[in-house]
Amino acid sequence: MTGMTGMTGMTGTTDMTGTTSLAFSSAPSPAELPTTAASRLRWALADAWTVTRRDLAHWANQPGMLVANLLFSVMVLLMFGFLFGGAMAVPGDYWEFLVPGVFALTMVFGVESTFTAISTDLARGVTDRFRSLPMAASAVVVGRATADLLSSAVTLAVLVAAGLAAGWQPHGTLGTTLAAFGLLLLLRLAMLWLGIYLGLVARGPESVMALQILVWPVGFLSNAFVSPATMPGWLGAIAEWNPLSATVAAVRDLFGNPGWTSDSWVATHPMLPAVVWPVLLIAVFFPLSVRHFRRLSR
Repeated sequence: MTGMTGMTGMTGTTDMTGTTSLAFSSAPSPAELPTTAASRLRWALADAWTVTRRDLAHWANQPGMLVANLLFSVMVLLMFGFLFGGAMAVPGDYWEFLVPGVFALTMVFGVESTFTAISTDLARGVTDRFRSLPMAASAVVVGRATADLLSSAVTLAVLVAAGLAAGWQPHGTLGTTLAAFGLLLLLRLAMLWLGIYLGLVARGPESVMALQILVWPVGFLSNAFVSPATMPGWLGAIAEWNPLSATVAAVRDLFGNPGWTSDSWVATHPMLPAVVWPVLLIAVFFPLSVRHFRRLSR
């Protein structure tokens, strides 16, 4: 890897364990420091891209976790479709009901991998090494978010291939289909910043068990696998207003796949909450993540 920023000459090498070693060839001179907002933004983006490349190189050297995540996502899709599909009461074909739900659920469950990566870097001292470098404070968290978003796009592509092979089809136009994938990645971006913040405040990667206790009920208490109409009234109401359910319902509409029937506002107008909820989460946890990163070890 070459060039953490344009301010310094920095080279990076990745050892057999996937750990990237960084070293400066020279210290930045005052004349090289960014002085305008545009130059600061340019250096921050360059720093973030270098951190992104570091994370991608780590996955290339140790692809086991990435492959395991891909296999788990495909397993969930096939298990619910083939094992439980015949018992599910949903409008239309169950595969067309299920696949968009699994897409969105996978984006939510990605918060666990982000949390684990951030907390592991903290525990191993990697984050402290980054903080000792003359780089933008946002670069580490933005770089991690970019790398994880690229990984999620790959996961989504694999799930699309598995869904098409199993019988799922999008029936919308090219524009609505791309908009559906955009909503899914927006949800993943929101979960990224939540995972980054929680990873920064957690005491270690072992805390992922506590995160799973919170994330899994939220994921399954939704319209991803079944219609909320089949649940007890109070539980169905919670499932309908689950932010995940809004994304799933909006994505189903954009794909032209069947959804659940209900007269509630959130069921008949899912697009607005599908955009508002992720944007709100990003607006809250992005600045919190950058601020907490700056305050580490103070």
